[in-house]
Amino acid sequence: MSFVVPEFDSSVIVRATDAEVVGRAPTTVRLLADSSATGGALSTQRVTLTDGANGATPHHHEHSAEMFYVLDGAAEFLAGDEVVTGGTGDLIVVPPRTAHAFAAAPGCDADLLIVLTPGVERFEYFRHLQRIALGELSRESLLDVQERYDNHFLGSRVWDERR
Repeated sequence: MSFVVPEFDSSVIVRATDAEVVGRAPTTVRLLADSSATGGALSTQRVTLTDGANGATPHHHEHSAEMFYVLDGAAEFLAGDEVVTGGTGDLIVVPPRTAHAFAAAPGCDADLLIVLTPGVERFEYFRHLQRIALGELSRESLLDVQERYDNHFLGSRVWDERR
């Protein structure tokens, strides 16, 4: 295994009032730091889900691990072949090439800090999702950008049965 030390010029400080917000209830994403701001070390977002809302459908990342920290509420996570529920203060880390998905637990809200490492330029991915939600792009358009955002969609029987 090789270790790459990220290089960037200064600390990354993102004030809550300065974060770009994509979407609206039931799914809101605050774009905090993209890979280009952190020398490739990580990309991070804060995702707020209301009343059992879905976050991400089953997918995996070829080159990055993904960390989910439950800031508040309760969420369900697909981690490989298992669905687990995380509550306030719980941490779930999914390794590369492992199926995962997330959603607020049924009847609950969830506030999540999500970190992808090493980072991938993800802000434009979330803007792409916004354009789909607005009807400007088709859901199928995501298939064309899977490689660019290292976000590879897949099916999951266990997730489908749970959700």
